[in-house]
Amino acid sequence: MRKLLSAALAVAAWALVGGSIGSSPAAAETIKIAHSTWVGYGPLYIARDKGFFKNHGVDVDLTVMEDPKLRFTALRAGQIDVIASTVDTALLYLKKADDFKYVAAIDDSNGGDGIVATKDIKSIKDLKGKKVAVNEGSVSQFYLNVLLAKAGLKESDLQTVNMTAADAGSAFVAKKVDAAVTWEPWLSRGKASEHGHLLTDSSKTPGLITDVFIVPKEFVAKHKKGLKGIVAAWNEAVAYQRAHPDEANQIMAKGVGGWLKDPKVFAETLPGIKFYGAEDNKKFFGTKANPGPLSQTVKDAIDVWSGHGKIQVKTTPSDLIDYEFVNE
Repeated sequence: MRKLLSAALAVAAWALVGGSIGSSPAAAETIKIAHSTWVGYGPLYIARDKGFFKNHGVDVDLTVMEDPKLRFTALRAGQIDVIASTVDTALLYLKKADDFKYVAAIDDSNGGDGIVATKDIKSIKDLKGKKVAVNEGSVSQFYLNVLLAKAGLKESDLQTVNMTAADAGSAFVAKKVDAAVTWEPWLSRGKASEHGHLLTDSSKTPGLITDVFIVPKEFVAKHKKGLKGIVAAWNEAVAYQRAHPDEANQIMAKGVGGWLKDPKVFAETLPGIKFYGAEDNKKFFGTKANPGPLSQTVKDAIDVWSGHGKIQVKTTPSDLIDYEFVNE
């Protein structure tokens, strides 16, 4: 009996000083993020490989999924928790007005997207009646429609040809279309062709083609600590990239892989985008009382995709933007 009592007292004393029997530190929460092969997602791998995610109390499983339809299907099925994609993409998969939340911006296209055209086409207005290659239902179509609206045109004023961005660029170089909405390396190839030039690019529309973390509303409500850890680690990774660009390129190229696996190619592609760090996010999001540029980007996307009959529900920027995580 004394031995049992002594053992019991020992256990009680151990508990009082914060100990436990057979215990180990609580495992960090694991959050699964899916993204396509794109230079803008590179800092995710800095955050992983440098331990920034773990330092902020979260484990992150990074998965490459090229097809947005597969990403959003997997998101709804709970197979992944977060999608890295453009602002406009989420609108195409809404079933309720506030199904998804934007919790932080990742990168902004800064010349990496654009339109190449024949030399006789000198302005967006000159696209009227021309054969223009563009990927329907993609950010390229969203981008084109915003530019057309500013020029007083609609997509129906053009002869559009549905092609992927790469095929659109290739078709333009082969003189099969008058213009193409595409991205690098096809922008450079298009403007280098004897018949072509760069009509415009995304450096002239900052904040329009922007990647964000897209998260289901229910997941946001239940996993705020983990999501705050992801945003904090992302900001730390962007700061690291700015301070150590050469090492960062090695990490990012290896992590993102695919056509960007060569650090030299990664570095050459990098000028076409801008990473969003902590201060950039605060300015881009703003606050609920004083929204930043993101609100207008969401509104533009709603207008474009509603006009094409691609949004199933009525929604507003305030339904989708969560200001909490960037304003910690």
